[in-house]
Amino acid sequence: MHDLTGFQRDLLYLIAGRDEPHGLAIKDEMDQYYETEIHHGRLYPNLDTLVEKGLVEKGSKDRRTNAYTITQRGRREIEARREWEQEYLDW
Repeated sequence: MHDLTGFQRDLLYLIAGRDEPHGLAIKDEMDQYYETEIHHGRLYPNLDTLVEKGLVEKGSKDRRTNAYTITQRGRREIEARREWEQEYLDW
């Protein structure tokens, strides 16, 4: 996880907390969190990076809609990050 950007880490956490979200649902939530519109040219390449790194799987809901799920590796990476954070944020 150390090689992810903050944006990619946020995407990973969002996907982990949802049941197979599709791209536009992810975009909508990221728009709200960042309080600005996240453009497709930023969103989808970062989702593809997570897929390439084996942290997320991309499947199809239908011919036009992709759904994203966290992988076991993605879950392990999140858990390792949480343990690392806890070392420094023990309050």
